[in-house]
Amino acid sequence: MFCPCAARTIKRMNTTLTPRDAAAAVTANPVLPAGDDERFVGFGIMGLPFANGHYLALRQFPATTFAPAYASVWHRDPSCTWTFYATTPGQQSCARYFSSATPNDPIQCDIEVGWTSPWSVDVEIPGLLQWSVHMQSTPATRLMTSIGRRLPGAAWTNPTALSVISRAAGATLGVGDIRLTGTAANGQRYMVAPKTIWAVTGSRAMLGGQNLGPIGPLLRQARIGDFRLPQRGIGLIGSGHFEAFDADRHVAAERTLALT
Repeated sequence: MFCPCAARTIKRMNTTLTPRDAAAAVTANPVLPAGDDERFVGFGIMGLPFANGHYLALRQFPATTFAPAYASVWHRDPSCTWTFYATTPGQQSCARYFSSATPNDPIQCDIEVGWTSPWSVDVEIPGLLQWSVHMQSTPATRLMTSIGRRLPGAAWTNPTALSVISRAAGATLGVGDIRLTGTAANGQRYMVAPKTIWAVTGSRAMLGGQNLGPIGPLLRQARIGDFRLPQRGIGLIGSGHFEAFDADRHVAAERTLALT
C-alpha cells in the first residue's frame, strides 16, 4: 500500500540531494530539454564573488546540442575583464555566447573537476587554478528547489514566467538581480532553468599563485549582456536554451588560444 508519509520523505530527500550525487546523476543520464534551438544540461557554480573583486564560475555540461561534453571556468578580475577557459574551443563552449564581453580570447585547456565530499568539489586548471568550493542546503535553496521541481516544463521556456521566477529567486536567495532570460553578449536570446540549488558557504582559490582571499559580494554586481552573476555563491543542476547561431546577427567566437 502506498504511504503518504513515504512520499513526503522521498520529497524531502530529493530537495536535499547532495551536489555530488546530483552531479553524478545528471552526468550518467543527461536529458536535454526539448526544442530545436541550442540546449545544454549539467552542473555548475552559477557564480562566486570574492571580496577583492575577483569572480569565478564553473559550467560542467555532459550534454549539449552545439558541442561535445565540456567543462568551463569563467574568471573576472578586479578590473572587470573576463576570461573564459574551457576544454573545448570557443565556438564549442560558453564563449560561443559571451566572447564579445571581453578583449581576452577564449582559452582551451584541461579542467579537472573532482568531489572531495558529498558537499565539496575541487576544480583545477593545471598550472593555473586550484579552487575548492563547499556547498550546503539552506531553507531558501530548498524552497527554490521545491518550486523549480513543481513548475511545468512550459514555464521554463516562457519569458514572462522566467521573469517572475527571476525576481522571486533573487529576493529569496539574497543574490541580487537575476535574469533567467534575456540576450547574451554575442546576441543570442537565452533561457535558463536552475532546478536544483545549493548555497556556497566556503571557498578557497589560488589563481596564478595568487590567493583570491575571502568570498563576498562585489561592490557592483557582475553582468555579461543581460546575464547577471549572483552576489552570493550558488551551485546548481540546470538546463537551458540559446537561440541557434546566425552569422548575420550574432558575434562568433573566432579565435581560441591554448593555455601556455
